[in-house]
Amino acid sequence: MGELRVLSAAMANMIAAGEVVQRPASVVKELMENAVDAGATQVSVIISDAGRTLIQVIDNGDGMSPADALLCFERHATSKIHDPQDLNAICTYGFRGEALASIAAVAEVTLKTRREADETGTQVRIAAGEAKSSSVAAPKGSNFAVRNLFFNTPARRKFLKSDAAEFRHITEEFTRIALTRPEVGFSLSRDGRDIYALKPAKSLKFRILDLLGAEVADEVADFDVKTSYLEVSGFVGRPDAARKTQGNQFFFVNGRYFRSPYLHKAVLNAYEGLIAEGTIPSYFIYLNLAPEQVDVNVHPAKVDVKFAEESAVFQTVYAAVKEAVGRYSFGASLDFSAEDAQPLPHLGAAFAEFKGAAVEPSPSFDPSYNPFESPRPSVVRDHAPQQYAALFEDKKQPAPQALVLQGKYILSPSASGLMVVHVRRAWERILYERALRALEGRESVTQTALFPVQVRLAAGQALLFEQYAEPLGALGFDITPFGTDTVVVNGVPEGYSCEEGKVQRMVEDLLLILSDNREGQLPEVLKSAMATKIATLEALGKGDILTAAEASRLLDALFACANAELTPGGKRTLTVFKTEEIDKKF
Repeated sequence: MGELRVLSAAMANMIAAGEVVQRPASVVKELMENAVDAGATQVSVIISDAGRTLIQVIDNGDGMSPADALLCFERHATSKIHDPQDLNAICTYGFRGEALASIAAVAEVTLKTRREADETGTQVRIAAGEAKSSSVAAPKGSNFAVRNLFFNTPARRKFLKSDAAEFRHITEEFTRIALTRPEVGFSLSRDGRDIYALKPAKSLKFRILDLLGAEVADEVADFDVKTSYLEVSGFVGRPDAARKTQGNQFFFVNGRYFRSPYLHKAVLNAYEGLIAEGTIPSYFIYLNLAPEQVDVNVHPAKVDVKFAEESAVFQTVYAAVKEAVGRYSFGASLDFSAEDAQPLPHLGAAFAEFKGAAVEPSPSFDPSYNPFESPRPSVVRDHAPQQYAALFEDKKQPAPQALVLQGKYILSPSASGLMVVHVRRAWERILYERALRALEGRESVTQTALFPVQVRLAAGQALLFEQYAEPLGALGFDITPFGTDTVVVNGVPEGYSCEEGKVQRMVEDLLLILSDNREGQLPEVLKSAMATKIATLEALGKGDILTAAEASRLLDALFACANAELTPGGKRTLTVFKTEEIDKKF
């Protein structure tokens, strides 16, 4: 048994840093929150190497005195709390005094700060646990420069993700804070390139517009509900704009971002019956209630909160969102007052004469059918793997033409009876093996779009396409990030549609796949999982089989697969009804 000992202050700070400073985004969050608490009207964030080499946050807030500039790096040094009662009235971001001490324990930090009343500023440099102070010329406010994060804890640095992944986390934290203070200007630059330059906004709606784009701002409507217990306000999205991927879902309480699967369920319940299964609407929901009714101190990073009356909050959020969605209904409408609106034709009595007239049927035909050509030999039978040969009759005989049932099934005689193929499941197997070959570098064909398509995304999501550029390129996608909220689709795999609407849905499907894995790599187990998801999503977009020629081509492709009988998920693609079974029906 070892002897008990008290840890040194430096070691205690390094351990505490493990809770507060998990990655570069944690530093950005803490420093931006301090800037806002200091009354800043402009906050600038400068990032180099995704925060590994530099995180700099500059504000024009109140600044600090020389004594406070040194004291702020001590653990539990805070101006927010003086007695236990203060814990029940927290209305600021930081209050425990752990952030700066934790950051200084795992990085090299330089602070330049000056109060408006002071003639000169103060510079504090901290490295290897030692602090040095001096007088410098400095503008009003504070300038924190954090360099070489985790330089003294290489194990922590080793577990950081790719630059794209880490910067995506930074943009998430930046976005959350910028959405709480529309009256404050914020900027974000990465390796010398400006990402955001947000001026103070007239309202929250304008901040959403500047931060997330017109597409998001146009699809939301405001609401404001007050009860004796709390106020719920913000914006909710149109049901028809709900997406398959998460993004633009925000909860705030008393100006602080928090996450809550519990209240997320309240929102989804309010949209019940209005959105497709598996889709998520955008929402920006702000809760305001007495500070003593919410505990923001239940998580080191303060992203989880506890309400004194959770059920009341749930019901109020549910009712407010449901009322907002119902009130606006978000239905498309015709604006007949527009100057360029076209006049509607006047049908008058003529309409009554033709109201019940029959509609001329349009003929359907198979353009590939040639009555003078003998049925072609089946490529399926000639080239299918050996284990499927028994499904068919003598190869020397011409293959009978397949029949299509309701566009969903293909019927074809086999050696033992009647084979029925499930069309969508057949597509899943075909597309799965094609995607797997592409991911393994054995097959990749890109279809270049005649006109590149721009797709707007939630803030930071475009970085996912930078993070996964290599595997997406292997699949045949040519997608380039354009800023943090837009991608340009230059090419898609052969067989995909380049129509703008379908490209938008394709990008959403890819986000759904990529969001499941944030490591930036595709090990073997993930290659199969990704191929499965791509196949499933793409198969849903395939239309029904309409002609015998299409059915024949699908069968050719199915029986060229290594396993034609099962989907990637293990469901049957085909079944054979033996002649004896059919005989029993008669």
